This record gives sequence, structure tokens and C-alpha cells, in this order.
Amino acid sequence: MDRNLKAAAETSNVSQLYELIGRDGNVLRRLDEVEFIETPLHVAAEKGCIGFAMEITSLKPSFARKLNQQGLSPMHLAVLKGHQEMALRLLEVDKDLVRVRGKNGETSLHYLCKVENHHHLLDRFMQACPESIRDATVQNRTALHIAVENNRPDVLRVLLRSIEKNDHYQEEVNRQDEDGNTALHIAARNNQSQMLKLLLECKADKYITNQAGLTALDVAHQSNNRESIIILHHCHIRRVSNFKHSLEKQIIKYVTKTSSLIFHDMDNISSDDCNALLVILGLLLTATYQSVLSPPGGLVQSDGSSKPAVGVRFRVAGETIMGRYDFLIFFIPTYCVFIVSYFLTLGLLKPFPQATISPQPYHNLSKRTQQAPLCKTKPPHITDRSYT
Repeated sequence: MDRNLKAAAETSNVSQLYELIGRDGNVLRRLDEVEFIETPLHVAAEKGCIGFAMEITSLKPSFARKLNQQGLSPMHLAVLKGHQEMALRLLEVDKDLVRVRGKNGETSLHYLCKVENHHHLLDRFMQACPESIRDATVQNRTALHIAVENNRPDVLRVLLRSIEKNDHYQEEVNRQDEDGNTALHIAARNNQSQMLKLLLECKADKYITNQAGLTALDVAHQSNNRESIIILHHCHIRRVSNFKHSLEKQIIKYVTKTSSLIFHDMDNISSDDCNALLVILGLLLTATYQSVLSPPGGLVQSDGSSKPAVGVRFRVAGETIMGRYDFLIFFIPTYCVFIVSYFLTLGLLKPFPQATISPQPYHNLSKRTQQAPLCKTKPPHITDRSYT
């Protein structure tokens, strides 16, 4: 980079910048043609010269994403040097500057998880670009891994609070690096009790194993971290707890699959089929409900006697005639049929109000929408009549 151009960037001298451009119109273009180079925007970001940085960004927006010879972008330098206002102004120019990958694949969010925390800046980063939490380094480490590795519970709180608002928060909390370690593994290895509690509260999976086949609890045992062991230790025997965990996963998997099969394309059912299904479901609901009230064999009636006959077990009025186990065998399938019929009926009737779409001006609609008919049924033919 030209010495005079660098001096102008260091002193935030915009007039000198335009003098240089007046003498050589390609002074910025030559810098843009080099893939890795220090630009005036790098210098301004490192020095905190906001006015000069904004001027350069307006002239050459591509400089904001360019890396210098050390693999750092202007946003990286602003974060490293603690220039919050500079970072925020760059964020206003392009929110995706947070996701520019530099050396080792690290973004400016990753750098912010290492340096002294600025809650305001981290919150703004997450608000402007929440997808940045999914960016990983070349070691497949996310901001969560880096925050735990650097013992930053304050940063971890902000990150977890932002993740909980997204649908993929479970995936990110349990993200594994190249060694198969999650953030929970790292916290257990470093005996960071506060980090462990925060991650477990966010439903971190303590049964995930790394490349060595170790869970977070195994890592804590291996490092003899007593406090971490106490937090991670389960009250049940490990095999039982693992079986319980896998069973829960399988139940959730099959319930989700079953519900998707049942309710798939329900909106596409014709009105005749819908009415027929509602009749059948109504009969099932009535039959199952009535059969539970009046089970086979009936109920014990009160005969007014206070003592039962000798050798006969005393039965309370209203108790089923059939045995308890027989009643359970009858009741459980009946109950399941009732619940499935109930929810299918709700799915067909749609009793809950749906969100309405606010009307939009006609000129904002696409051409295809404007040409589309308002309803599927063809409007009746209207003949012209004259009236006196």
C-alpha cells in the first residue's frame, strides 16, 4: 500500500485521500486486485478512525471483506482492538461481515468470544446476524466451544440466550468438533461447574461420545474433576440411564413419524371424505367413551348389605366385575383409540383460529397473483340487461 495512503488512513485525513485519488485514479483499484493485502480500511479499523473507514467503505465496499496478509478482515481488527463503535458501524454497512472467515476459519464472533467481553457488542452481533452462531472454524469449533475453552461464562450466557430463540438450538448446543468433543466435554475436562450448569440447563446431551468413545462424565472421571462428576453423575446405574435415554429417543422418533403419517396432506382431503371420516371418528369416540363407562361384565351394584358372604372378596360399589388385569388389557387399547380419534377430529375440524394475512396494496402483488382467480369455482355467467 502506498505510504501516503497509509498515513492518510492513520490520521483519518479524508482530504489527503482525495488528493491521492486526484493524482492517481487507480490507487484503490490496484489494492482491490490483490487477493490478500492490507487496505486503508484495515488501517482505519485498527486505529479506530470511523470517519475515514466509512468513506473508504462507500468508495470500495469490497474492502470490508478483504483479508490482509495475516488473514484478518477490518471487522476482525476492530474487535481485536476493542473499537466497539467501529465494529457497529461496519455491521450497519453489512451484517454478514460477522461471518467473514479469516485465519483458521475464525470469524469476528469467534474473536469476540476470546477477547474481553463487550456485552453490548456481542448482543448486537447476535441480533443482527443470529446465523453466525452456526459458523465453525477449520477444527469444526463454534463460538460455544471457544467461549467454554476460554472460560467465558458471560459470553456463554449471551450465546445460549440467542440460540434458544432458534429452531436448531439443540443441534448447536451438541455440536462436535474434529475430536468429537462438545462444549460439555470441554467444560467437564476443565472442571468448569458454572459452564456445565448453563449447558445442561440448555438441554446439552451428556450421553454424546467423542472420538475416544468418552462421554462428558467419562472425561470428568479421567481428569478426576470431582465437582464436574457430581454435576454430571446420574442417580441411576449407567446402563439403565443409557437405556432410558435411548428409549426416550426412539419413542420421540416413532411418535413424530406416526404423527407426520397421520396428519400428512390432511388439508388436501375432499369435503366428502372429510365428512365421512368425521362420522366414523364420531362413532369411535362415542363407542370408546361409553365402553369405559360401561365395561364388559358391568359394574358392581350396591345391594345394601354391609358384609359380604363368607369366602367372597368384598367389592366396592362401582368396581368392575372383570379382574384388574383384564380391565387394563381392555382399557389401554380403548384409551389409545379414543385419544387418536380425538386428535384426528381436531385436525379435521381445525377449531383453532389461524393467523390472518394483512391485506397488501394491489400494486405490491406480483403479476402472477394479480392474474390468478380469487376462487377455484367459476363465477356464474352474468348476462347484460338494460333497465329503465
